Amino acid sequence: MYTRTKLLLATLVSVPALALSATSAIAGGNGATTFTQNLHGVVDVFHDMNPCTGDPGTVSAIENQIFHGTINSTGSWFTGTVEGQFTFTPDDPSKVTYTGHFATWFGDENNLRNGVEHSTFNVNATGTDGSHLQFHDNAQATMNANGTVTVSFDHASCGR
Repeated sequence: MYTRTKLLLATLVSVPALALSATSAIAGGNGATTFTQNLHGVVDVFHDMNPCTGDPGTVSAIENQIFHGTINSTGSWFTGTVEGQFTFTPDDPSKVTYTGHFATWFGDENNLRNGVEHSTFNVNATGTDGSHLQFHDNAQATMNANGTVTVSFDHASCGR
């Protein structure tokens, strides 16, 4: 789930910015343009790895998603939350299957002087053997007006 989520967050940050780039020109003369998109009961199935064990497997999730965006003449602001229930089934049937809840949030703020991207990702699950899996990730990147990265970190931790 960890690898897929990083890709999902990068896509969710990039796609609205590209798709709405024409809107920013309009917003420059007409004030802010905003949008909100809600999606419920989204089914998502993909191959990934258990972020705490590295075991490859299939994630099956039912998600709720909400995305907000604002664009004006001085920049853009996007945020999104995805949460839901999931099952992680390892490729190796001798490994533990986990079922639980996940929540992820991202923010993307860009103005004339700087930009910041940040995200959190949390997983709480119970294994078929009764074990518990907890995962937390917190990441941020900040750039100045010259495009130089001034802050960058990605902290991940697992608990069982």
